[in-house]
Amino acid sequence: MTEAGWQDEVFEALKAANIRQVGYVPDAGHKRLIERAHEDASMRAVVLTTEEEGVALAAGAWLGGQRAVLLMQSSGVGNCINMLSLPVNCRMPLLMLVTMRGEWGEFNPWQVPMGRISQSVLALAGASVHRAEHPAEAAPMVAAAASLAFDSQIPVAVLLAQRLIGAKVFVQ
Repeated sequence: MTEAGWQDEVFEALKAANIRQVGYVPDAGHKRLIERAHEDASMRAVVLTTEEEGVALAAGAWLGGQRAVLLMQSSGVGNCINMLSLPVNCRMPLLMLVTMRGEWGEFNPWQVPMGRISQSVLALAGASVHRAEHPAEAAPMVAAAASLAFDSQIPVAVLLAQRLIGAKVFVQ
């Protein structure tokens, strides 16, 4: 399966889950999902200046009768820890897709610390955390995570492993 293949399947899983708002901080790992969201007239893609804005966007979408997803990189998990108390305390769903950095093939040592602790930090903040390592499991895992988040009204994160999205390379 090509990179675009599994990402297109993840996008279709988001559409099937009736996602209407896509909040994101630009990220190469989410490039295909972001492109598809911008191309789809039934979705509103919202570029964020920081990841915690995405938690508020998702809360506002829910209060307004829509579903949202927050796309972020593992380094952004640290930026939204305080805001994760909002969906936990207010029993609001929050679906997060997190592209992992600091793992397999990482060139940037600054990505390693948050990459190592993202899963634990999200779980400690009250999110149900799942991890996709292989292309065939990504879309079904996103579909199941969306059901869990919106049916149970809890924060749910799907970590997209760096080996799945591909290691970034430094180009001079």
